[in-house]
Amino acid sequence: DELFTSSLLAVALSAAFVKRNTLYTVVKLILLNRAECLRVEEKFKYRSVQKFSTHRMGMNVSRQVDLTENEYLQRFVGKTHVPAYDDDFWNNFLQYHINLPTNSEEQLSLDSRLETLCQSFISHNLHTGNFGSLINVFLLKVSELLTLSDIESNVHIWHAFNALFIIRCLVKYMIETGSEYQLLQHFEALPVQAADSDETPTDGTAAGTSTAIPIDMRAVEETKAAVAKLVDGSKFETFLEALVNIIVVIPVKEFTYHLHLEAVNCMIILLSVSLFSQQTMEKSTIYRTIYRCQHANTLMSALLHFLSRMSQAPQTMFGFGTGGSFVFGIAESLWSILTFARKQPDILTAHDLPTAFREHYPLANQSLLLILILTNHHATKDNPYRISLFGCSDSQDSPKEDPATFKIDFSSLYNTLCRIVTIDQATLLLYLLLYRNQRFQKYVMAQQNLQQLMLKNITWYTERSISEISLGGLLILVVIRTIQYNMLKMRDKYLHTNCLAALANMSGQFQSLHPYVAQRLVSLFETLAKKHARLDQQLKQPNDPNGEPDISIPIGCGLTSEDMLQDLSVLEEVLRMVLEILNSCLSHQLVYCPNLVYTLLYKRNVFEAFRSHSAFQDIIQNIDMVVGFFSSRLQRVQEQRGELGVSEVLEVISKGASQWSSDRLRKFPDLKFKYVEEDAPEEFFIPYVWTLVCKAGCVHFSSETIKGVSAEIVC
Repeated sequence: DELFTSSLLAVALSAAFVKRNTLYTVVKLILLNRAECLRVEEKFKYRSVQKFSTHRMGMNVSRQVDLTENEYLQRFVGKTHVPAYDDDFWNNFLQYHINLPTNSEEQLSLDSRLETLCQSFISHNLHTGNFGSLINVFLLKVSELLTLSDIESNVHIWHAFNALFIIRCLVKYMIETGSEYQLLQHFEALPVQAADSDETPTDGTAAGTSTAIPIDMRAVEETKAAVAKLVDGSKFETFLEALVNIIVVIPVKEFTYHLHLEAVNCMIILLSVSLFSQQTMEKSTIYRTIYRCQHANTLMSALLHFLSRMSQAPQTMFGFGTGGSFVFGIAESLWSILTFARKQPDILTAHDLPTAFREHYPLANQSLLLILILTNHHATKDNPYRISLFGCSDSQDSPKEDPATFKIDFSSLYNTLCRIVTIDQATLLLYLLLYRNQRFQKYVMAQQNLQQLMLKNITWYTERSISEISLGGLLILVVIRTIQYNMLKMRDKYLHTNCLAALANMSGQFQSLHPYVAQRLVSLFETLAKKHARLDQQLKQPNDPNGEPDISIPIGCGLTSEDMLQDLSVLEEVLRMVLEILNSCLSHQLVYCPNLVYTLLYKRNVFEAFRSHSAFQDIIQNIDMVVGFFSSRLQRVQEQRGELGVSEVLEVISKGASQWSSDRLRKFPDLKFKYVEEDAPEEFFIPYVWTLVCKAGCVHFSSETIKGVSAEIVC
């Protein structure tokens, strides 16, 4: 027992981070594995690192290979226990190449080829404990990586990746087809073969290569009883720590890239237990273990650095390095994160940006999705990942009294998000950072080019060819277009409210509005006014025999009078808000918005019907006062010069604006709306995040068995 104990302690304590309860976990593992080592302690030893050439492999997995014929897979999922120290078996078993699935069709193909093997694994593992052996081999490979040079570590990284990929496939199958408790049972399962068993290896292994290990029955019963009482995820916790160590300790190099990617993917798979379970995640052992992790800051820092750095996937999965050492600490690892050469080819200019980002920058993409999962679950609890993300600061800032959870270069992060901001998952992260991280919000708002940025030839805005429009002007157009689309198709009052609030908050700072932007602002009111008039007419004369039905207006069609009254009330609220937005701009920025004044003069008649309406007449008076002031000046100039062109009208408006005083206008409270999340934001964000994971991620799930957070998730 002494040799086994010292070896196990050496492996467990070699990790870069040791949790306070690691020793307790190790002791439990020693007790639970004692039965296995009773008969084999003299044989048990860790052999020295062996060198293998890449042509000697257990299997070369392509999309056509029949995996059920592989002798090592058959041995692993069969009835015979394979101990963790059987180097010959594991070195052959883990020496394979595989084409990773890149889409749902390829994942479905792989799942179908693995299904028979997975079923055999489920049937036998609780008796063989081979999954636990694989976990131990993986932990040993990871721990040894810290002491090897780059050249020596290539085979270890390859084997560690292959072991982790098999673990991920098995965990994914167990999550999709079983319960979390059953998954943890397989993590903790130990071999339970009887000492007098006459079973011999029949799963395709050569005689003498690996033999079944007889176990003392008394020890077996004790062990089974212990496991029955203690399926608490202790081995899972050790495995999770290894995943975290891969992500935060080992620096990203070309030959480690896919190992990092697999570690991130494996964490996403583990968290996907929420998709396939109807129990609350507060009761989930997996979630409790992940969310009580003491390394939330370092993990979140590493994931955000993976995104910020956005390293492109290497051409080959495991290339050999040119030398150097794998002996490094946390500081050197973080320095590597900051100084790793970033490749920035012109790939992201592709038409399908989400696909290009997923295929060429999979580590950044998956890290982004994992960040969103970790921060949006348990949003109302003390979520350490959420606290970490919202508390990070700019590494370029001088130290402040208020401590940060970790530091990252905001400039690099901001530039990366700008490159991919049209991707849904990047938009959501930007929202979280702007809304919750005050340091990042201040950094973004301090950018000098934020308001000056000019966008030429907006080809995707198909309603009209636009050139030389400011970013703010484009934002106004998009929000207005969203409001109009929502009215026509969705009729979502919540979306209306947020869009109008955004316009209202900006209205006091509108400057140099593009002519088309000014036209769209006034046209929005005109469109709403027409809808209001038609709906009001339908309410006043619902059964007019001489009137013809207006089939062009979906609002009010097939609705009761009460529904129509409610729609009319909503329309009046929106109309009032649009008028307040126009008034706010005129009150604060009239001198800088000649194009808006020009449009109001041209469209003055659209306000006629509301001058006597009790809900609008007070604010209409301000608009009438502005229109009247500039109309009289234009009339005088026109009497002197005759007909005026557009440029001459704008010249008159500009001169008149310099003599205009906003004191003439009736004062209204400044429009200031503060966005506040719902009391339970996770009810929206969790299903949305998992929808993004399914649609935009490199990991694909079986949508048929999803029954957790939302039935609307489509993988």
